[in-house]
Amino acid sequence: MLSKRLQLIVDALPLRRGMRVLEIGCATGVMAAAIAERIGEGHVLGIDRSESAIARAKRLVPEKGKARLEFRCMTAEDFALVEECPPFDLVVAIRVGAFDGRHPELGAKAMPRILARMTPEAGFFIDSGDGLRNIRADWERAPG
Repeated sequence: MLSKRLQLIVDALPLRRGMRVLEIGCATGVMAAAIAERIGEGHVLGIDRSESAIARAKRLVPEKGKARLEFRCMTAEDFALVEECPPFDLVVAIRVGAFDGRHPELGAKAMPRILARMTPEAGFFIDSGDGLRNIRADWERAPG
């Protein structure tokens, strides 16, 4: 079941039907499933570094609506997809240390990989406990 906090985040995301969404740090997949319900015939990929969380996500979260819902065990800093995979329209990471300032060295490694798999218009939304914000422009402006 989706917590009130995660429901507020899903409600605040600029989701639209048919999107391709990447959730980093998806844990057991409840937010990814809620996103899938919102986007209809889109695609949601949830990644998490925890094998046990991904195993639970795969067991507990059936496909929602017509969206394709997929889970993979992968760290943000090792994020990679095959080139034929279409880019993402939105990326979201809730309390993920690589992006909220707790582990900037991991963020520095992960961000170029993720930006390379996003559409030019895609937002990258994080919440570290102080509200949802789009960090894409901050990372694109950051010195090399």
